[in-house]
Amino acid sequence: MSVYKVEKLGVSIGGRALVRDVSFAINVGECVALVGESGSGKSLTSFAPFGLVATEVSGSARLGTQELIGLSEAQIRPIRAAQIGFIFQQPLNALTPHLTIAAHLIEATKAKLPRGKLAAILAEVGLSADLLTRYPHQLSGGQRQRVMIAMSVAHNPKLLIADEPTTALDASLREEVMTLLDDLRKKRGLAMLLVSHDLVSVAAHADRVVVLKQGEVVEVGGTRDVLTAPQSDYAKALVGARLLPRNLGHPELVSGSIVQQIESAPAAAWMLKRVQHDESTPLLSAQNITVSFPKSGWGSGRVIAVDSASLEVHAGEAVAIVGGSGSGKSTLARAIARLGRVDSGEVRWCGDVLPARRNMSRPLRRHIQPVFQDPQASLDPLWKVLDIVAEPLAYFSPELSKADRHARALAALESVELSEVYAQRSARQLSGGQAQRVAIARALVSEPEMLLLDEATSALDVLTVAGIVALLKRLRAERNLSLLMITHDQALAETLCDRVLVMNAGRLT
Repeated sequence: MSVYKVEKLGVSIGGRALVRDVSFAINVGECVALVGESGSGKSLTSFAPFGLVATEVSGSARLGTQELIGLSEAQIRPIRAAQIGFIFQQPLNALTPHLTIAAHLIEATKAKLPRGKLAAILAEVGLSADLLTRYPHQLSGGQRQRVMIAMSVAHNPKLLIADEPTTALDASLREEVMTLLDDLRKKRGLAMLLVSHDLVSVAAHADRVVVLKQGEVVEVGGTRDVLTAPQSDYAKALVGARLLPRNLGHPELVSGSIVQQIESAPAAAWMLKRVQHDESTPLLSAQNITVSFPKSGWGSGRVIAVDSASLEVHAGEAVAIVGGSGSGKSTLARAIARLGRVDSGEVRWCGDVLPARRNMSRPLRRHIQPVFQDPQASLDPLWKVLDIVAEPLAYFSPELSKADRHARALAALESVELSEVYAQRSARQLSGGQAQRVAIARALVSEPEMLLLDEATSALDVLTVAGIVALLKRLRAERNLSLLMITHDQALAETLCDRVLVMNAGRLT
């Protein structure tokens, strides 16, 4: 008997069908993976039957013998709390910032557990008891994801739903987290629904695969069968792209449509025009940047996150900082862009020293615009896309009328290949790839000279990454943009950037 069985599931929003006739079942101890590109309906299929998204749901979804479709929120809430564990893609957004890790675990178990029991829960996911007194922002990305896993299994659920649990992590942490989930699944006899666009992880850890395209199942079968001998054209494209972004530089290893998408973007046109700066003077120069933070928990002292780091970026150049989770690369980038604190060191823009963060003027702020890792979290869910993209102009160009701001926002959307149709959508109506294009449009609308890309593709599927890479190459050529890219994927950095700097333990090498 199946732990969880879905039959002819349909999901609609505002009368628009987004998921149609999806069927699959998960047995005790089994992992079934939903795969597909951004916007294929994977997350809706996973969460809609449990009342976690505001949708219209049809068909059947049974947890054991209990039919979930048609239950009220009051009826389904105790089922979620007792029998389902959820692991979300961005743990920092899913965890409550003002609660300690101990408080999170108590909330998950609905019981006043003593410290020893809480420590045992953390130990099961490979974390030490001293983290119980810390807050989410004091943990690394890998630690936060392990806390999410601990919360998801602390109440002994029957079904575990993992929505892209590793996309924000570097390669070594991805494997650690997936191995941990495997161990917990086998030890506890959990049924697991894995939502993922990482076919490498799927191949190693899932028993069966359901391939979704635009809300419909196009292929289903054993993992080995689907990934070694796909039958549908769409599954063949996904499998052909499974090594992206690692093989963006090796077109013979990826499908022809993806190669064409990447190679059709201008590759060297930015060399034909230069910003009117003295080329001997870097556009951006950072010298001996050091950033530290107080140690958390007992004791005193500080942790050195960035240790005397220096770099330069010239006009029209793209530079990547590559490193694992906790290496200090994002802290360095934010310090350079005056988005974070700096202990010591100097940052110059076109030869002039940039002031401290609190003293940055509007014209200086405009030069470097950020694009963050999780586009959905960086966009206001209640605003229309047009207002999101136009918002920076209210700060940088207050002399513009509302109509002028909107006109520039529409032009920015067009530049990232989104039609006017998207302007009136809310951020929550966008796929991950569409949301990231909106985030890029918002960064471009103030006409910066440099984009700060902080893991801007790590939360996207391989097909969408190819599109974003092609877009960035074109924008760089057309606008002579400089790029400062933060990533844990060296092959992607080598594809998009002129130079790659490696960061480890706060030091650039």
